[in-house]
Amino acid sequence: MGLDFFSVLLVLGLVLNSLLLFCNGGLTSSFVRKVEKSIDMPLDSDVFRVPPGYNAPQQVHITQGDVEGKAVIVSWVTPEAKGSNTVLYWKENSSKKLRARGKYNTYKFYNYTSGYIHHCLIRNLEYDTKYYYEVGVGKTKRKFWFYTPPEVGPDVPYTFGLIGDLGQTFDSNMTLTHYENSPTKGQAVLFVGDISYADTYPNHDNNRWDTWGRFAERSTAYQPWIWTAGNHEMDFAPEIGETKPFKPFTHRYRTPYRASGSTEPFWYSIKRGPAHIIVLSSYSAYGKYTPQYTWLEEEFPKVNRTETPWLIVLVHSPWYNSYDYHFMEGETMRVMFESWFVKNKVDVVFAGHVHAYERSERISNIAYNVVNGNCSPVKDQSAPVYITIGDGGNIEGLANKMTEPQPKYSAFREASFGHAIFSIKNRTHAHYGWHRNQDGCAVQADTMWFHNRFWYPVDDSPSFDS
Repeated sequence: MGLDFFSVLLVLGLVLNSLLLFCNGGLTSSFVRKVEKSIDMPLDSDVFRVPPGYNAPQQVHITQGDVEGKAVIVSWVTPEAKGSNTVLYWKENSSKKLRARGKYNTYKFYNYTSGYIHHCLIRNLEYDTKYYYEVGVGKTKRKFWFYTPPEVGPDVPYTFGLIGDLGQTFDSNMTLTHYENSPTKGQAVLFVGDISYADTYPNHDNNRWDTWGRFAERSTAYQPWIWTAGNHEMDFAPEIGETKPFKPFTHRYRTPYRASGSTEPFWYSIKRGPAHIIVLSSYSAYGKYTPQYTWLEEEFPKVNRTETPWLIVLVHSPWYNSYDYHFMEGETMRVMFESWFVKNKVDVVFAGHVHAYERSERISNIAYNVVNGNCSPVKDQSAPVYITIGDGGNIEGLANKMTEPQPKYSAFREASFGHAIFSIKNRTHAHYGWHRNQDGCAVQADTMWFHNRFWYPVDDSPSFDS
């Protein structure tokens, strides 16, 4: 039986509606997370438990300690006394135990005095090897382990976890648990900024740095977290006499910035397996002639795509963002650096800051010069995909107000908490998946196969029509 007149009109209407949605942009997820306030976990929660024993090491975390991936920085806090600053470490199945000696520091912030914060660099590790390590002495010794990455090379597979804007709420705990239970295991975490949110408490309560360190230890002690400084790491509070930005962060968290020729710990680079990772600081000067600008200008020529085909950049404030929150806050950095990203064929840029999720098409806006009117992003296969992953679950809650209509450069967006996995397969392909907290661990709410911009620069985002 043929369609009647009204059925034809209905079908045409649905087709036109879908075309209009396509022209307006990508997909705004139909999933609606229940609107509820993010709530801090009680301070007597298990996740904040202090290890047993007097002056036992706590807040243990590791990060990469060099450019190539053969060094690790082990950090921990002893709350009452200096204790031992030595790390004992050994390869799996080896009876030969080695020692590395670190250094410690303390700091004061308003009415808070820190414990003894230890940092120990372990060098000359073997690639692709499991190591055990111990911190503490006597009955308070604590044992952990980690894997070193494979030797830097173009076709070695490697998987990164992506987390941002975490905090220490019930949602934060759900995000970290979801990541830990992911069937596609991250081997290291690329963290895009905003750690403890201590600055949201009265007088920037630095005890909240301690609770966060104990909360995250279950992951940070066993795989390196690559740190990006966010606005909540600044802790700039002249009203209480604290005028040195980033004081708690720089005392507690180390980065291997000197190894890559940087002069500050907020911008640096590392290689890990098949990836060259550049970390930038949204809250340090980046205008022309500044140290960060000069460093980045000199860093791009060092990228060897035959050695590390995947070029990844981490920033905190997103350059492309279609939410009402923090709208265009990353614009000045985009103006300074976007042409370099396109010229050097950056594969993907991960950002945080906006407490929601969004993935862009491959677009650029480098033609715009204020007066020429070319102010709309255009499809550009030499440009990176921009992904906002600031959805860790912090106390400030979700960003759930979006600009409408969805811009054409926005491929997918959703106001939910979650994490992501970026799994590099070889020099040409990587699989990306974003996991919302409400789903089962194996479920990916947004996925994309990335085609490497240097080795296989075919169109991997065909839905965008400029």
